[in-house]
Formats: sequence, structure tokens, C-alpha cells
Amino acid sequence: MKNLIVGQSGGPTAVINGSLYGVVTEGLKSTEQIGKVYGMVHGIEGFLGGQYMDMDTDMTKDELTALKTTPGAFLGSCRYKLPEDLSDPVYPELFKKFEELNIGYFFYCGGNDSMDTVSKLSRYAASVNSDIRVMGVPKTIDNDLVLTDHTPGFGSAAKFVASSVREINRDSEAYDKPNVMIIEIMGRHAGWLAASSVLARCEKDPNPLLIYLPEVPFSEEKFIKQLKAAIDEHKHVTVCVSEGLKDAEGNFISEDTVETAVDQFGHKILNGCGSYLQSLVKKELGVKVRSVEFNVSQRCSSNCLSATDLEEAVMAGSFAVQQALKGETGYMIAFNRKDGDYGMECALVDVNDVCNKEKTVPLEWITDDGSNLSQEFIDYAAPLVKGECQRPMKDGLPVFAIRNR
Repeated sequence: MKNLIVGQSGGPTAVINGSLYGVVTEGLKSTEQIGKVYGMVHGIEGFLGGQYMDMDTDMTKDELTALKTTPGAFLGSCRYKLPEDLSDPVYPELFKKFEELNIGYFFYCGGNDSMDTVSKLSRYAASVNSDIRVMGVPKTIDNDLVLTDHTPGFGSAAKFVASSVREINRDSEAYDKPNVMIIEIMGRHAGWLAASSVLARCEKDPNPLLIYLPEVPFSEEKFIKQLKAAIDEHKHVTVCVSEGLKDAEGNFISEDTVETAVDQFGHKILNGCGSYLQSLVKKELGVKVRSVEFNVSQRCSSNCLSATDLEEAVMAGSFAVQQALKGETGYMIAFNRKDGDYGMECALVDVNDVCNKEKTVPLEWITDDGSNLSQEFIDYAAPLVKGECQRPMKDGLPVFAIRNR
């Protein structure tokens, strides 16, 4: 009988712990095939340093249940990139540690870079004839993984964005003078999350009137003209923008000019396009203007948990274990949308066809002037934010599962 180990990697979400719950509970009940269920603390990087926990004995049943509505990464995350060269000594070191714990099943919850880890580990396992089954459980608020309809984490983040924009709209219209509110939303290359702000619109309020995504080159001159027209017609204007807006040459409009300003994966560090556009509007139009950056709130908030998102996140984790027990390895769990009324079913896709690729918002879902979304996008995104979650509360505040440090 082999043991199971699961880890989390990359930016946390509101439901990544839901996927963790799915993996753990499915593993714990599979007593005829799985012995112990371990959790890597701080992902691969932490595991290399000997950090892991027993998900059965180190947690109470109440703590395990609370995982479902706990945002962030309960096990702790990392942004550790495994070497491209599979002959690197880190691979035998990892697999030796797996052998010491009698690991037969490895699960990694994460986004694009995490699926790269799953790909490398599954390929190395095959190269040394290891029987460890390696599976990827998707997550990302960016919704940019290919070969899946959407990803766990996006629905709750989209719900937070749309709800928060709707609240900000009420604040913006409090005074009788023209004003502009610019809201910067996560999305470096894919604008799914900023696009979801369109769901904030209601019958009596068309804001956000302007939405700009990185899929379409951004023109400052065109933006000022569109904004002026919107102010003339509506007075109070909310503008939602992706953090990764780029000009026609592909340069981020808020790119840090320091040559070394990149993260560990080589991604350029951005300075904030919201504040940049705030200064531009003030200079060109002279109206009252503010900028707001949602920052980590859009990924760590459980106030706006989507019941649909949480249910699917748990399902993805459970399905991954079920398939690994059937002998599958080297796959990521994907979502296939059913025809007719909204429904979703899990499927397997080769992780090598997923990692290091990026799914962007289809251009046909963006209006010709580059400042709005089509009904097709609304029809796609609206079901993903539906449903409310009951969270455990104490003294009027949410109770979360928190790992012992």
C-alpha cells in the first residue's frame, strides 16, 4: 500500500483549499489503496527541505471541514521552478524523499508554472521507471490554463471583482460633479478577470462603462477620447483595466524601467497601470479621478465565495485521486461544459499540452473599439459566480483553518 502526498504552488485563491480538501478526503477514504495522506508544506521547495505534515493526525475533523471555506494556501505555497534538465541532481533527490515516505501518488494544486512541475516530475518518473502517479489539479484566478473551459478560483475572484465594482459605483455617484474611477485588476497577459467586471452592470447603472484588456493594444489617445465621450454622457464613469495593458509595440504601459525588475520566473514587475492612467486623465481632462487596485483582495477574499466555484474545486481534487487510483498519471484535471443549462464534468488532459501555454480572452468576445465585452462573454462567465457559501463564523467573523507554524 502506497502513501499520497499533495502540495500547493503559485498564487493562492479563494478555493485552492477546496481542491486540497477534495484530494485529502478522497485519499483518506481510499483505505484499501492508500495508507497515509501527507501535505507538502510550501510545495516542492518546502518538501526538499523536509517540510511536510500528516493530513489525518495533524488536523482535526473540524479543521479539515473548514478548509473548504478557507482562502489562501493552507499548506503554504512557493514559486519554485524545477530545472529544465531532467538529469539535474534535484530529481533523484526528490524521488529519494518520495521513496523514504513510500509515496505512490503525487498531486500538485496550482496554475501554469505548477503544471510545468507536474510535467517534469511525470516525465522524470517515466524515465526512471518509477510507478509514482503524478497529477495536476488546476487553480488560477487568471483563468488562463488551456484545454479547460475554466479554472477553479476564477469564479470566486470574478464574483469579488463584479461585487466590488458594483459597490464602488455607489460611492462614485454620491456627488453631483463629474468623476472617474479607475480600477486596476489582476491579469498580466490574459484579461479574464478584468472582463468579469462587466457582470457588475445592472439595469439602472451601466458602469463600468469602459473595460480594457491586454488582448487588445492600448492607445492613450483613443482612451482619452472614449473617456471624454463617456463623461459627457454619464458624468460618473468607472473604468476597469487589466494590470497588463500594453501599447501597440507590446510594451506594458506601467512597466518598471529598471532592467533587473523581474520575478523569479522572469516576469517583468509592473508599477501599476491604474495610477498611471489616473495621472494621464488628470493631465488631459482635468476631472476628479481616483484609482483603486484590488491587489491580493481579489484572490484571497472568502466574502464572495462562489458556491459553483467551490463545488467544482472540491470535485477536481476528488476526481484527480480517483483517476490516479485507476492508474492514470501525467494529467491535469480539466472542466468540460455541458450543453444547455450550465453543467460541468471533469476530464483528463495531457499536462504536457497545458504547461507553458496561455489562454486569452477570445478577440471575438471583445468589442471592435476594444473597450467592452460581448454577450458571449457574459453568457460564459455569469454561471461561474452563482451560489452562496455558508462559512463558519465566531463573534461575527469568519473562522479559517490555519496550519500550525
